[in-house]
Amino acid sequence: MAVTRLVATTDAEPLADVLRRNRKAMAELEPNRPEVYFSAKGQRAIIQDALRRYEDGVSFPRVIIGPEDEVVGRINLNEIVRGPSLKGVLGYYVDAAHQGRGLASAAVGEMVNLAFLRLGLHRIEAATRTDNASSQRVLEKNGFTQFGVARDYLRLAGRWHDHVLFERIMGDSPSVGA
Repeated sequence: MAVTRLVATTDAEPLADVLRRNRKAMAELEPNRPEVYFSAKGQRAIIQDALRRYEDGVSFPRVIIGPEDEVVGRINLNEIVRGPSLKGVLGYYVDAAHQGRGLASAAVGEMVNLAFLRLGLHRIEAATRTDNASSQRVLEKNGFTQFGVARDYLRLAGRWHDHVLFERIMGDSPSVGA
């Protein structure tokens, strides 16, 4: 059963609800955001931009669906590059109330399959803060391997943070569809 689907403008309100509920918990993992980011209006604008980038072939924006068919997070493949690279950069978040239930792992697995089989990519990259062990486990469960640490990689919560870099190459174990 699919746990993700393409994001739609009708997801703006439920995504804004998730972000407001998780604002404090996610504060250390996100850049400083303007207040409008946490509103349906702000999310609608973000979704519209994501769908434009999807049409341009440089992004694959999806929502994560919970057990009651509700929106519980986002998963995106961004910075899609064609030509000799054939790669994209993965990012995701899940509502704290739904963490620890395998939804992030299932969503990442689904995105890996879509990236390789539908989009024809060869490589997926992801990065986590060095102290984000749960996200690192999600990636490792889906066949991602660590290939380095980037110093001062992203400015989150007003400070620069080192990140662990992960990669998944098409054909790496576990095999696609596993």
